[in-house]
Amino acid sequence: MSAFPSVSGSLTDSGLMISGRKTEEIADLIDLFSKTQYRAKEVTPRVETIEKRCLELFGRDYKYSVIHNANGEVCGHYPRQMVFLEYECTELHKDGFESTVQITKLQDLVNRSKMARCRGRFVCPVILYNGKHICRSSTLAGWGELYGRTGYNYIFSGGIDDTWGAESEPEVPEDDSASNGDSQLFDKVRGLDIKLLRYLSVRYICDLMVENKKVKFGLNVTSSEKVDKAQRYADFTLLSVPYPGCEFFKDYKDRDYTAEGLVFNWNQDFVDAPLTIPVCFTKNLNIDWSKYQSWDLVQQTQNYLKLLLHSINSDDESGLLVHCISGWDRTPLFVSLLRLSLWADGAVHASLEPAEILYLTIAYDWFLFGHMLPDRLSKGEEIFFFCFNFLKHIVSEKFSAMKKPRRKGHNSSPQTVLWNRPNPLQERLAHPLSQETKSSSSSSSNQSETGFTCAGSSPMSVPGRSCPSPSERQARLETVREVFLAAYSSTVGLKSSAPSPSGAISGLLEQFARGVGLRGTNRIV
Repeated sequence: MSAFPSVSGSLTDSGLMISGRKTEEIADLIDLFSKTQYRAKEVTPRVETIEKRCLELFGRDYKYSVIHNANGEVCGHYPRQMVFLEYECTELHKDGFESTVQITKLQDLVNRSKMARCRGRFVCPVILYNGKHICRSSTLAGWGELYGRTGYNYIFSGGIDDTWGAESEPEVPEDDSASNGDSQLFDKVRGLDIKLLRYLSVRYICDLMVENKKVKFGLNVTSSEKVDKAQRYADFTLLSVPYPGCEFFKDYKDRDYTAEGLVFNWNQDFVDAPLTIPVCFTKNLNIDWSKYQSWDLVQQTQNYLKLLLHSINSDDESGLLVHCISGWDRTPLFVSLLRLSLWADGAVHASLEPAEILYLTIAYDWFLFGHMLPDRLSKGEEIFFFCFNFLKHIVSEKFSAMKKPRRKGHNSSPQTVLWNRPNPLQERLAHPLSQETKSSSSSSSNQSETGFTCAGSSPMSVPGRSCPSPSERQARLETVREVFLAAYSSTVGLKSSAPSPSGAISGLLEQFARGVGLRGTNRIV
């Protein structure tokens, strides 16, 4: 029985009806998520209900198979039943793309390649768009984790390590130093990872890490494709797009959930990954990528999302992999934005209503794939809230995947464009919290992405009533955001880090309840 008030139905500010049961379902989901860390081997009846609901929502539009992960035997913080979408089964798309992947072979590749990536979070397909698989994972495991887990598996399997299937075990070289990147162990595990990527027809790899390698206590604990010394991933198109980690989103919370004007400090010692994008992508997006270190959080997220949408709209049939370090903060942020943006275009999950796609992406992309919301909330790292509040910044048709870009840039450099860290003496960025809000010339100003001005830019701000009728895309995304904010405010709520002169956060909740909140008998607790 849900702890939230029952409602008969609600009219959102964008004019779409949402049933009370579905909004209550989302509030119940967020409430559980905010208190519980998902683990595949510790499943309660409430979690089983969430799992079944996700399968039902996927099944509305797709024929799918299941990658089995009973009791977390493949990965302890991946869903017990990972959905492999084969093809769209709706009448409209019955003659469309159909997968040639065999689920038994896929399951075998998953089982054998899992050690290649940090925490065993292997490459997993999560979205099917025009026959292309959008996948997620963590970054590549470093030598320390590989050797550690190889020994662990050997000891606890009675002296037999079955990671390699019927193939012989690799010899672990005596010199296990970090420089031994071309060892047999790396050849084997990363070779299997590459086999999985190729089997899923993935060509593009988007790496969101701000580091080339993650270093802790002086040791390289993870690696990445861009610094693989043996160039094993040379046949893939690598997009190095450094994006701030979850710690940065405490600054977002401390600024009363305002992303405008919040700029990451790129001059920190651990930040060494440059922005590297193939020219085939940069020349069509009309974005000055050389200025990426001056972008605020809104503009940076917008431009990266445009890049990902452009990559999956290329003329070939290649899929996309998105990953950060562990694959449970920045990765679900962009996977969720991709799923919602494509849904708003009618390109994926075509039969799902706003509340249903919201439930699916929270439950599957965030909860069941191991985002640690209770921990993040305790630290004030509200990347989860940022994701759905950010939908107001991508309502424009500029983010639609249904059309080709019309304007081309003038960049004529070679195969890949690389921007590195500036000389601190030449370009000094102030601390994020000292940045003032950018002028109206920035894409992250108070002007909405539809080209007209709406009142307010705070998380719960009410759109100006003088705004013209929204497009269908805008209406759908605004509805998803409104339903999320209503559910979030009735469960987790927003917490100001310091008293605001205007009582900003409490006032925002009240403003939202009066203006943007769901009308009818629903109430904000």
